[in-house]
Amino acid sequence: MAAFVLAAVMIGAGIAQRTVFQGPDSETAAVPAHESTPYVMIDGAVLNRLPGAQTLRAQADGDIFAAYGRTADMTAWLSDATYTSVTLADDGEIVAETVVPEPEAVAEDDAEAEEDTDAANPGRNPAGSDLWLDEFTQTDLMIAPLQLPSEMSVIVATDGTEPAPSTITLSWPIPNATPWAGPLIVGGAVLMAIGVLLYILGFRHARRARGPRRKGLPLPPTEPIDVAVEGEEKGVISASGPTRRSLGSSRRTLVAIPALAVSALLFAGCDADAWPELAATPTPSPSATVIVPEGQQSPAVTKAQAERILSRIAETVAQADEDLSVKTASTRLSGAMLETRTTNYTLRDAISDYKTPAAILAKPLSIVLPQAYDGWPRSVLAVVDDVETKTSSIMVITQEDPWSEYELSYQASLEADTPMPDLAPSYIGATQVAPDSPFLIMQPDQVAAAYADIINNGDDSEYAGLFDAETDQFRLKIESDRERRLKEFNETASKTGSLTFSSKAGSEEPFAIATLESGAIVAVTVEESDKVKPTNSDAVIKLENNPTVETLAGVEQSASGFTTTFLDQLFFYVPGQGSSEKIQLLGYASDILNAKVIK
Repeated sequence: MAAFVLAAVMIGAGIAQRTVFQGPDSETAAVPAHESTPYVMIDGAVLNRLPGAQTLRAQADGDIFAAYGRTADMTAWLSDATYTSVTLADDGEIVAETVVPEPEAVAEDDAEAEEDTDAANPGRNPAGSDLWLDEFTQTDLMIAPLQLPSEMSVIVATDGTEPAPSTITLSWPIPNATPWAGPLIVGGAVLMAIGVLLYILGFRHARRARGPRRKGLPLPPTEPIDVAVEGEEKGVISASGPTRRSLGSSRRTLVAIPALAVSALLFAGCDADAWPELAATPTPSPSATVIVPEGQQSPAVTKAQAERILSRIAETVAQADEDLSVKTASTRLSGAMLETRTTNYTLRDAISDYKTPAAILAKPLSIVLPQAYDGWPRSVLAVVDDVETKTSSIMVITQEDPWSEYELSYQASLEADTPMPDLAPSYIGATQVAPDSPFLIMQPDQVAAAYADIINNGDDSEYAGLFDAETDQFRLKIESDRERRLKEFNETASKTGSLTFSSKAGSEEPFAIATLESGAIVAVTVEESDKVKPTNSDAVIKLENNPTVETLAGVEQSASGFTTTFLDQLFFYVPGQGSSEKIQLLGYASDILNAKVIK
């Protein structure tokens, strides 16, 4: 009996833990109503008001937009807009405050001040901004599971013009596991089974104890029983009923079945939360340690964010290439990339079989090195692999301000088997090196001019000893191409004209980002020019078999000659000051830029 009582107590306690004694599994807090502002920014402190993952719920008619990102980035994006800021007060209460941008200049009267405020709130649609780490769009009801640290915030809006959803809640899970419910229920079931077994054994022992204790005593006589069997004559049966053994077996079976049924039902109601955590804690594997420099700011993007941005750039540029639209290309290209694309569109519009530029690669990303900088402009260095051609592209994307999209400003093909210098991981980033930095063996703003001088003078250049010539395939290609073209020109026009070559630093500002060895990856442009001039007053330069120069120059012949300019995009590794290494060319790209009549 004690086993049954104890089993009932244990099972009851286990069931009570899973029912009447189990508390709620989440806590929900409502975001205070706002004053019809187009944006609501929920601070990271509010999201981390309680530990654990967060679930954002917003309700409104139509599309609802939500995104998360660094708090500093969101504050910058909203700096010229009116919005509701949701923060956490000192007492832990969630409070909402309307933030109105300050006019850039003090107005003379209230009407002018109101006009300035309205102008500062342009009603931008936040969807698709490159600042967000991720974004969601749902209709009527937004449910977004999140797990954000305190330095990140969430923005909620509709289209940036209409008021943001007025019903917004946040919920957090509450730990309510009952790790001893399972053991109590199972232990009680086992104890009940033991009690049933003990009861059966005791019952059998008691029945047997009623029989004779000494052998040889005669059994009492049994009176014969007349049993009438239908259809047969009456007979005499000496047994008075079923034996005790058969009765005992039948009762034992009936008693055991309820115990097994109860145990099965109790097992079915036990999930993982009803059991203690007995799994061993995994041992972390050692990894390389990268020390973040003191005072270094946050990386501009994450790897996933960079891949999404590059995918958007690739889609936009592909559309621009198809439509020959400089306007479309200018939304995602800048600098050397936009200049060479503009030239290509002009040529393809006039020459039917002119080559389309190579598509922008977006993934897979093998290297992402974001600039560690909280301000603007900010840039990212990336290397994307081309699985089909087994080549890679190295590129630089830059965002000018919080409201601009990232634009591709440099892109080049990596040399085959190019060893990249050691770079910081993407979650740390690297600082951008100043163009006139003295901490490298050559200032970034001097690299282009020095390399152009090497192209012009070869080993006679004063800078030749600073650059690694053994791995520089680009110089070899330039020398080979110039020799071939000069030979072909001299065979036909050496007596009437001249062909000369020259190189100089491009007009683009160099980009440099630090490596782990105190060096830097430097991106620059170099302009190569070819000049064809007549050598006597009676000669003219005709463009009979050169539709490219003819299209760009706009004439078929010239008595003064033509200049054709090519724009080279070059990536170098420049070692730090005091290093014995040489400057190494990592990647290059060369495209025609323009052609003009010499004046």
